[in-house]
Amino acid sequence: MFRIARHLGILFFFALALVCGLARSQDKSSSTVIINAQVADGTGAALRELSVRISGDRIVNVGNFKPMKGEPVVDAKGLVLAPGFIDIHNHSTEGLEKDPLAESQIAQGITTVILGPDGDSPWPIAPWLDTRRKNPASLNLAVLVGHATVREQVLGKDYQRASTPAEINKMIQLVDQGMREGAIGLSSGLEYDMGTYSTTDEVVALATAAAKLHGFYMTHIRDEADLSFQALDEEIAIGERAHIPVEHSHIKLGTVGVWGKAPQYISVIEAARRRGLDFLADCYPYDAWHSNIKVLVPDKQYVDPKSVAKALSDVGGPPHVTIVEFPPNAAYENHTIEDLAVQRGISPVEMYIRIIREGDAANTEAEVIGQSMIERDIQAFYQQPWVMVASDGGVGSRHPRGAGTFPRVLGLYVREKKWLTLPEAVRKMTALPAQRLGWKDRGVLREGAFADLVLFNPATIIDRSTFQNPFELPTGIEKVFVNGALVWDAGKATGARPGRVLPN
Repeated sequence: MFRIARHLGILFFFALALVCGLARSQDKSSSTVIINAQVADGTGAALRELSVRISGDRIVNVGNFKPMKGEPVVDAKGLVLAPGFIDIHNHSTEGLEKDPLAESQIAQGITTVILGPDGDSPWPIAPWLDTRRKNPASLNLAVLVGHATVREQVLGKDYQRASTPAEINKMIQLVDQGMREGAIGLSSGLEYDMGTYSTTDEVVALATAAAKLHGFYMTHIRDEADLSFQALDEEIAIGERAHIPVEHSHIKLGTVGVWGKAPQYISVIEAARRRGLDFLADCYPYDAWHSNIKVLVPDKQYVDPKSVAKALSDVGGPPHVTIVEFPPNAAYENHTIEDLAVQRGISPVEMYIRIIREGDAANTEAEVIGQSMIERDIQAFYQQPWVMVASDGGVGSRHPRGAGTFPRVLGLYVREKKWLTLPEAVRKMTALPAQRLGWKDRGVLREGAFADLVLFNPATIIDRSTFQNPFELPTGIEKVFVNGALVWDAGKATGARPGRVLPN
């Protein structure tokens, strides 16, 4: 009996050894080791030369170790390895349906996009997310519930007024529904037509509903021009009254009257942060914005010559406004209002009003790019530790930020202008947005974190998209991994689509 038990024990030992050997073989075959990389781990710590092992969808080893025999190896000598970039303000909601490979995004090193900003989100949330799960993209995504979206559901075409208490209660229920269906926060676009008629109390009520389900509040504030300080005060009041973390979208000072006032603007924010408000902001690295033509005229008197003249003057004049998309008259596209006025022998004010009337007749609006910020304000904002990088672009964006934002910061603001150190810039692209999102296993490069990674050349990385050619892809991004799968390699997409709906 003892002899049989002994033989059984020996057989069990060999069987266990065989299983372990097979497991090691499987682990080795499914893992990849990146060696000789200068690691920027996302925390802002100094670069360190380390090896990193990916297995499945996770980072399993970080340190000084050698690859196992036969294990696939990527030699990253001369390259920086960082967590994948998280774009917290992205407009690829429709683009991902048409182009799930999202080459313009992964070519920048973006591995996660947050959709539904500026108050405009898919609706209802649950079926939209279910479709995204069934038709995954090359990158991860999460979605916000839009204030304007739920406002439209309740008020319909009768929206140019303050809402009633009963209507606010209906909107609260929709925000609650959206959050429970998978949204991660509430967004607003208070400068845009649907949102601009809302009261502060309405927004506070909806933000409070989002806060109850651990969401945050992302906002395109009510004014980014002459009234930007008043709009900032309102944003801070919303955050404090609703007890909700705030994400200030595309922080800027966009008219002549507030140029150079970034230090004062920053001081207001710092005071709110000292009072305990969890306030972060994002910024894109361009001096021009992209929106609809009507946002130029804050008082909404779009065909009043006096209002239009002031609006054009406030952004530096009609040469600073370029029409980039206008279906009723494609001949206007890629021309400034100044150019169009000269061509037709009319004043720029008359040209603006003509575009408005043609758009209204076709029930559409011209998309414009306004070049109306100054570099010293952009620099001041980017050098704040609470300001992250975000594109405000996305798949198909006609602004160069849609294809160039993250490489532009690393090439222009880090390497050339030296506004930021490389580790700090990476933190602004990774751990800082992850902090706002409350994600502990993305946005950092450490053992156990998800293997969302970007490998780039710090000596060559730069954007190549321009206002004339906004779809030109950047250079310097060598490889991009999403959930451990290689999606971008040597200048092209691999075709892999391992993206997930987050935070699940």
